[in-house]
Amino acid sequence: MRLLNLILLKLGEEGSFRNFRKRFQDYESTSLIDELRARDFGRLDRQNHTYLDFTGGQLYPESLVDWHNRFLKAHILGNPHSQNPSSALSGSFIASTRRKILDFFNCQDDYLCIFTSNASAAIKLIGESYPFEPESRLLLTMDNHNSVNGLREYVRGRSAQFHYSSLNQEMLTLNEDDLLAQLRNCDPSKNNLLAYPAQSNVSGLQHDLKWISIAHDLGWDVMLDAAASVPSSRLDLQEYQPDFVPISFYKMFGYPTGLGCLLVKKSSFSKMQKPAFAGGTITIVSVLGDGYYLDTDEARFEDGTVDYLSIPAVGQGLEYLEKIGFDRMKKRINSLLNYLIEELQTLEHSNGKKLLRIYGSTSENHGGTIALNFFDRNGEMHDFLTIEKKASDWNISLRTGCFCNPGIDETNHKLSASDLKSYFEQEGEKDYFNLIEYLGKRRGAVRISLSWITNFRDVYRFIQFCKTFLNKGCA
Repeated sequence: MRLLNLILLKLGEEGSFRNFRKRFQDYESTSLIDELRARDFGRLDRQNHTYLDFTGGQLYPESLVDWHNRFLKAHILGNPHSQNPSSALSGSFIASTRRKILDFFNCQDDYLCIFTSNASAAIKLIGESYPFEPESRLLLTMDNHNSVNGLREYVRGRSAQFHYSSLNQEMLTLNEDDLLAQLRNCDPSKNNLLAYPAQSNVSGLQHDLKWISIAHDLGWDVMLDAAASVPSSRLDLQEYQPDFVPISFYKMFGYPTGLGCLLVKKSSFSKMQKPAFAGGTITIVSVLGDGYYLDTDEARFEDGTVDYLSIPAVGQGLEYLEKIGFDRMKKRINSLLNYLIEELQTLEHSNGKKLLRIYGSTSENHGGTIALNFFDRNGEMHDFLTIEKKASDWNISLRTGCFCNPGIDETNHKLSASDLKSYFEQEGEKDYFNLIEYLGKRRGAVRISLSWITNFRDVYRFIQFCKTFLNKGCA
C-alpha cells in the first residue's frame, strides 16, 4: 500500500508540474537554477527535505563553503590592526569586500559600509548613535521586526517621542493617510527618524520606497530595514537613498552567519554620535591624559576586530547572486508563489469552509513569503504548534509563531491595546505563550517562505501536506 501511495503521489506531481509549466511559462527561463540546486543544494533532495524557511535563514551553496575553505588554506591572515604582512593582507581583503558591497548596491560614492555581526547589531548601532533629543520623533510602522521596534527604548531614555503608523487591516499594507499625517507632525529642525521595512518579514509585502523621499522632504531621516528584501530583490541606492540600511549576509546567501553591515549615507554619517569607544574605533587614546580621538571613517563604529576571516566570503557570495541575476530569481519565486497561493485558496472542507486563511494582500508587490493559518471544518483555528509538529513529521521546515513581528500578529488577530497593556501590567514572568493563555485566544501563524532555490516539488509537497487537514477537527 505504501508503494502504491508513493507511485500515485509521483504521478500526481508529474501531472501537476506539466500543468504548472503551461500556466507559468516564465519558469522555463530559470532552468539554470535547477542546475545550481543539483550541484550546490543536492543535500535537500538526498535527504528528501522540503525547506520553506528562507526568511528565517538562507541555505548556503556548497561551492561558497568550498571556495572559502580553499581561500583560508591559501592565505596567512592576521588581525588587521597592524601593518605586518598578514595584517596588511587582511586589510586589503576587507577593503575590497567593502567596495564590492557598495558596488552591489550601486552606492560606491555616496555610502559607507560598517561591518556588524548581523542586521540586528546594525539597528542597535543606530539606536545608540542617532541623536534623539527632546521633541525628536521616531516613527515606526506596525509592520516591523523586533530589532526595529527596540529602537523605541533608546528614544525613551532621551526624552524624545515614538509613534506607530497603522496598517490596513485586511491588506496589511501601510496606511498611507496615517503615515503621511504622522510624517507631517514633526519639528523639522529636530532629528526625526522613520524606520520601516522594504519587505515584511511576515506577509512578504514589499512596501513602497517612495516614502524615503517623502520623509526627507518633510524633515526626517530614514532607516530602511532591507534584511528581508535583499536576498531576492535588487536594492539600488542611487534610485532610493535612505540614510541607514541594515543588512544581514546570511539572509542573502546562507554563509557566513554572524556577519552583516550598516550602509550609511555619507551626508548622514556625521549625525551618528558614538557614546563610547573600543579597540579599533580610535586613532589614539590616553589613560593619563584622559582623552581619545575617534577614527573618521567606518572603523569608528566597528568595535574590536572585525571578522576578517569571514569577510572575504561575502564578496564571493555577492558574486554568486550576481551570476544568477535578480530577474531570474524574481521569475522563479513569482511563478512558484503565485501557483502556491492559487492552489491553497482552492482548498475547502466538504462543508464549503476554507481550510486556510492567507494574511495580507496577495496582489500587491510581493517577495517569496506568506503567512497563513489552518482552520478545521468548524472554522476553528488549528494551533500553530500542531502544524509545525506535523510538518516536521513530513520533513518540512517551516516557521510558526509571530516571527519577531508583534505588530502584524496583533493586527491579524484584532487584539486591543487595552488588553495588551493590562497583560503587561500583571506581575510575574512573561512570554508569548503566557500571553496567549492570558488572552484566552489562539494567536500566531504559519510562515512559508520561498527562495530562488525552491523548486516545484517543494511547493507541491507542501500543498499535499495541507490537504491532510481537510475535513479534520482541531486536535
